[in-house]
Amino acid sequence: MNDDAVNLAHQMFDMARQGDAQTLLALLDQGAPADMQDAEGNSMLMLAAYHDHSTLVEALASRGADVDLLNDRGQSPLAGAAFKGYTEVARVLLKAGADPDLGEPSGRATAQYFGREDITALLD
Repeated sequence: MNDDAVNLAHQMFDMARQGDAQTLLALLDQGAPADMQDAEGNSMLMLAAYHDHSTLVEALASRGADVDLLNDRGQSPLAGAAFKGYTEVARVLLKAGADPDLGEPSGRATAQYFGREDITALLD
């Protein structure tokens, strides 16, 4: 991969963290891969979920991003949302078909461990 492509990939991951949906989604609509992962295996959807960007998570999922794509630690986007206590992100992920029992620890286990009762209620 050339330096320009690497730089663009880094920028896209930053866009996901920052919730820059307009720019990121335009790049995806031009053919950028929705499930690209960073050096730690975090997808753009994972980063958006972990930084509480529920609208971007929904848009990424609608463009084919895998809501169950685990990072290198075996964590799912739902587990990340549960860890942070982001109920709306969890709701969006579940609506898009996220598996609450996937990953280690799973989204369900993470929500229970951290006492995220609002997220746990969505899983029942």
